[in-house]
Amino acid sequence: MSIFKSMNITSSALTTQRLRMDVISSNIANIDTTRAKVVDGEWEPYRRKTVTLSANEGRFSNFLNKAMGKNEVGNGVKVTSINDDTETPLKLVYDPTHPDANEDGYVEMPNVDLLREMVDLISATRSYEANITVFNANKAMLTKALEIGK
Repeated sequence: MSIFKSMNITSSALTTQRLRMDVISSNIANIDTTRAKVVDGEWEPYRRKTVTLSANEGRFSNFLNKAMGKNEVGNGVKVTSINDDTETPLKLVYDPTHPDANEDGYVEMPNVDLLREMVDLISATRSYEANITVFNANKAMLTKALEIGK
């Protein structure tokens, strides 16, 4: 196992959590966007984006070691996909003066819930901070190990 493997694992977690924060920020920024993209010739409201994470499988040597029964630590995390949330319905808001209102006066608004986004943002931020702590602790241990060798 490489001396820097734990730093690589932690840095992959930092990268994915930063991307999660970026996607959440995009969701919050588009909370009132009623014209995000054209679908079948019609404008569709912004749809909340979700990030899917998975274990980073790594290199062939990791698969080989696993097949041989050697216990290997993980290889970090990676972003598998960023998808539109199609399960949560769009919100209907009555506003007959809105330019995107239908004939009944209702406007389809994005399916972004500010409370949910803030909870996700806090979760991503805390995970990011925890990984910073792990990275700094690992750096301190490596520094001490180098000082012992003097």
